[in-house]
Amino acid sequence: MTEVNEARKIILDNCTTTAVDEMPLLSATGFVLAEPVYSAIDTPPFDQSAMDGFAFSFDKWDKKSALKVVGEERAGDDSGILVKQQEAVRIFTGAPLPHGADTVVMQEKVSDADGGILIEDAAIAKGSNVRPKASQTKMHRIALPAGHYLSPASIAFLAGIGTEKVKVYSHPKISIIVTGSELTPPGTPLEKGKIYESNSFGLAAALHRLHIQPAAILTTRDDREEIREAIQSQLDSDIILLSAGISVGDYDFVAGALEDCGVKKIFHKVKQKPGKPLYFGRYRNSLVFGLPGNPASALTCFYEYVQDAILCSCKKETGRKIVLPLLNDYTKRKGLTYFLKGKIANGGVEILKHQESYLMNSFAEADCLVELEEGKENFQKGEPVKVRMIV
Repeated sequence: MTEVNEARKIILDNCTTTAVDEMPLLSATGFVLAEPVYSAIDTPPFDQSAMDGFAFSFDKWDKKSALKVVGEERAGDDSGILVKQQEAVRIFTGAPLPHGADTVVMQEKVSDADGGILIEDAAIAKGSNVRPKASQTKMHRIALPAGHYLSPASIAFLAGIGTEKVKVYSHPKISIIVTGSELTPPGTPLEKGKIYESNSFGLAAALHRLHIQPAAILTTRDDREEIREAIQSQLDSDIILLSAGISVGDYDFVAGALEDCGVKKIFHKVKQKPGKPLYFGRYRNSLVFGLPGNPASALTCFYEYVQDAILCSCKKETGRKIVLPLLNDYTKRKGLTYFLKGKIANGGVEILKHQESYLMNSFAEADCLVELEEGKENFQKGEPVKVRMIV
């Protein structure tokens, strides 16, 4: 069997970068820039008031007398007023400074005097309360570099410099194939011997959290030819996720069907629990994962392996683990890495009850997976462990 860290390295070494797409700015949320974005303008495009107040020339103010108010400048205006000695203009947040002005005094720091205003701000200095032209970005300079993850704040920033479209690494095309003659779609009557199919729901939901809509979701019976046809129909995907039928039982046909389709096996079985039967292969540039059929095992393998392959392919930072102290003791079998459903609380992590791979009620409660290393059996309360967030 392949060791966990070796399996991770093999998968990432086989990842290939997705294509580059140009898309409207808002649609690019959650993608990574494939090339830098240059600012088409200075921002702010003019000296701008940072608050409501009065704009004046600091050097033309005698520091004692009242300033005569000669006009008003609102956001969106360009009044053309020229501010002279001992003059001020009423100004509002975001408005351009009138010609001749270089300082703004906030409205709470003035009083009425002699038909004008008297400044009562001992701390005011030249340039106070002004956002200088080009203080955020300069025209033709890089605003965001290639490789930048486009968060909502990034989208707002680029919109603010007039960006309409960006070039990003596309998300991989991912297909889900779920196998099992016992499976019944939710919402239909459940016959004796059947169970409701849930793995496609869990995997698709996990993809949705990565801003990815599956290209296809197929279900098949435990029939080698039927599975082969389903795989064959999805070989143009960047990543294919198969669920169940990957072990060594009489009706586990996935590995054989993959071989029939020309998929090259890279490893099959990992020294871990749950998810030992995990399969990883490649067809040309397509990555193929055979996940266990037990729902908790399938989802665990997704978080621990598939998710990083997806992120790697579109140039996103792969998932990091944090380290937290255990809140309870735990004993495991030596020789396997354990991935256990956990809950973070009080600065630590609790390993939940009901860890069996078919149980999803504890997975629904969990907010993380706790990794317990292969070479140890006993883990004590307070001991630091690796934790992967899953919500």
